[in-house]
Amino acid sequence: MAAGEKQASGGAEQWGQTQAQDAVARDPDFPHAPEGWSRAAAEKMAQEDGLVLSSDHWEVFDALQEFCNRHECNKFSTRELHDALDERFHPKGGYKYLFGLFPKGPIAQGCRLAGLEPPRGAVDKGFGSVV
Repeated sequence: MAAGEKQASGGAEQWGQTQAQDAVARDPDFPHAPEGWSRAAAEKMAQEDGLVLSSDHWEVFDALQEFCNRHECNKFSTRELHDALDERFHPKGGYKYLFGLFPKGPIAQGCRLAGLEPPRGAVDKGFGSVV
């Protein structure tokens, strides 16, 4: 690999690279965001996923970051987070609404874009592919 080139990777490694590039002071609209998370980094990763972020997406990022801040990050189950999101967004359609925003999964894709590590079991890298 030539100097200055980045190796393509996903998940936490990709976030770490983007985080290092786009690290800025905490966004006052996202008080529970992980250190170094930025809207620019989220927008860049969303664009790579084929998503155009709307105010609805930002609301979900805030909810995910707040949940992780109130609970020990990665010390909760996928089901706990699923139920919390479903309850919080119930007036808009709950989990069905969230899948409309995040077609790769509200927890897996939502956490990644919000700068959070998805809880264990949220990402199945072997599903539908060869590992």
